[in-house]
Amino acid sequence: MRLDKLSLLNYKNFDSSDFEFDAKINCFVGANGIGKTNILDSVYHLAFGKSYFNPISSQNIKHGEQFFVIDGEFTLKDRSEKIVCSLKKGAKKVIKRNGKLYDRLSDHIGLLPLVIISPADRDLIIEGSDTRRKFIDGVISQSDKSYLEALLKYNKVLTQRNALLKYFAVNRTFDAKALAVYNEQLNEYGQIIFEKREAFMAIFIPIFKKQYEEISGGNEEVSLSYQSKVSEENMLTLLEKNIERDRALQYTSVGVHKDDLSFEIEEHPIKKFGSQGQQKSFLIALKFAQFYFIKEQAKTTPILLLDDIFDKLDENRVAHIIALVDNENFGQIFLSDTHADRTENIVKNIHQSYKIFKL
Repeated sequence: MRLDKLSLLNYKNFDSSDFEFDAKINCFVGANGIGKTNILDSVYHLAFGKSYFNPISSQNIKHGEQFFVIDGEFTLKDRSEKIVCSLKKGAKKVIKRNGKLYDRLSDHIGLLPLVIISPADRDLIIEGSDTRRKFIDGVISQSDKSYLEALLKYNKVLTQRNALLKYFAVNRTFDAKALAVYNEQLNEYGQIIFEKREAFMAIFIPIFKKQYEEISGGNEEVSLSYQSKVSEENMLTLLEKNIERDRALQYTSVGVHKDDLSFEIEEHPIKKFGSQGQQKSFLIALKFAQFYFIKEQAKTTPILLLDDIFDKLDENRVAHIIALVDNENFGQIFLSDTHADRTENIVKNIHQSYKIFKL
């Protein structure tokens, strides 16, 4: 898969811009704040219907304007796909595929496989479990519609159950039968989510370890594991055991919405014991593993967005990354960097065609 053309109108700091891309490597270079990352984010927006960096859609409209439009022309499995994503203040976001409006935005997920690697990924290590769950959910959802469907239904029921718990507290009442209806539904969808996450991790972990070994030169031992209370007891039992706690808290305190991923280096949490370079290598390995997993599942090569990844990496690790992308396993790559000379030296060492956009 590749992106051939991109048009931006009132998107973030761009008023009106058009780009035609190389089939292999496209580099955006320029000073900080000039819009390099915004271009990468617009490509992400076309694939996922939302920004990677700012989920509040209206804040992606250029200051002083009323709407934005992102227009992309893709080639996917030898056919042309025109995707338009637009938003007007006060209205719902609209995504059109070849001129036809989607009934649901979720129907678009997975059409355009894409992986982004960014300094913002550090949140996966330093933030709470919610960020890591979003990562695992995002990877599986790109290739498994039934998972996404179960996740959407689970979250809807979870919201309803939490509202009921608040109602009980405010009105000093309790209805076990009403709560049991939501417990049954959370158990049904939660079991699907748990089993699919476990199956995904069984495939994903070996790919991740191989990627980290190649990036780090094999000098460090890292581990990645999936943590869920559902592995010990089923959802229904967990929910019933914690009813009194949930009533006191006024929200659902157990379930697959509390699952987490554990990141370790040399059997210690990488958050506390990993250097900045090790943490960055860990994140890049995670994203490269995501790339290979999606490529296998989608039977097409995802677009790869590399946002400022050469910053804070030593030359040895940069060389390993370049060696990884310097083969036919990768398709189209978009990268941003503040140093034009550094970028040109890097891409010259890759035996692929490239195009440099100086902003």
